[in-house]
Amino acid sequence: MLRAQVCSNDDLSFLMEAHDGLSATIAQRSGFKGLWASGLSIASSLGYRDANEASWTQLVQSVERIVDSTDLPVLVDGDGGFGNFNNARLLTRKLHQAGAAGVSLEDSCFPKMNSLIGERHPLADIDEFAGRLRAVKDTVAEHLVLVARIEALIAGHGLNEAILRAHAYAEAGADAILIHSRKSTAYEMLSFVSEWRNRLPVVIVPTTYYRTPVSTFRDAGISTVIWANHSMRAAAAAMRRVCDSIAAHESVASIESHIAPVSEIFELLRYDELALAEKRYLQPR
Repeated sequence: MLRAQVCSNDDLSFLMEAHDGLSATIAQRSGFKGLWASGLSIASSLGYRDANEASWTQLVQSVERIVDSTDLPVLVDGDGGFGNFNNARLLTRKLHQAGAAGVSLEDSCFPKMNSLIGERHPLADIDEFAGRLRAVKDTVAEHLVLVARIEALIAGHGLNEAILRAHAYAEAGADAILIHSRKSTAYEMLSFVSEWRNRLPVVIVPTTYYRTPVSTFRDAGISTVIWANHSMRAAAAAMRRVCDSIAAHESVASIESHIAPVSEIFELLRYDELALAEKRYLQPR
């Protein structure tokens, strides 16, 4: 299912961010056909910064809960693989065991820093990162979609460096290329897409150039758009408003109409199935 979405230019696909079982369940209910297990969102939900502070084992555990909560394929943000080729292939093997459908690895150095923070973003050596990709491909090629994420534009190296890296990563076995940009317009990303000419399908993350119409992405022949952190950010904003209100008024009366009723949580997590199972398995014949 994920390969059909990410590795095809026939139609634009969308992956919705999930960071836990509840956010995954809500995304599926909203009609999304695939999920993005976001490194930023998972780290934030655990109280860590997106700087490899959460361990790879914590990432795998979070992915397992996401996978168990829905029927949707999950593309995992694997950062740079948490080290060299050996760390990367170990991570991806464990992600496969947890039920992930794909992994995105970025050509950053370990430990990484979130792409939207700061100006200094050292990149991995091209040949070294290509080796990481080959190691992953040799380990899980038949099981996981491998997306190579290029951080050259984030690091200020320009279009030529991004294209050079894209060619190297394609030769190393990547199934798709994720080109990342933090510009407020899509010009930088679209320049890459035009030069790349869809030698491999292109995945984008329009967190900063969110004003760009989706029709622009379709016209450019982009394969997949990732809404990368929006459930986590929405939850943070809502929790902040509710907590501020309860603290200020010492009451929950004014916010009750603005939050999900408990019955909705019960419905989302299928308490009805548990009740039926109890009748079947606990009641004496």
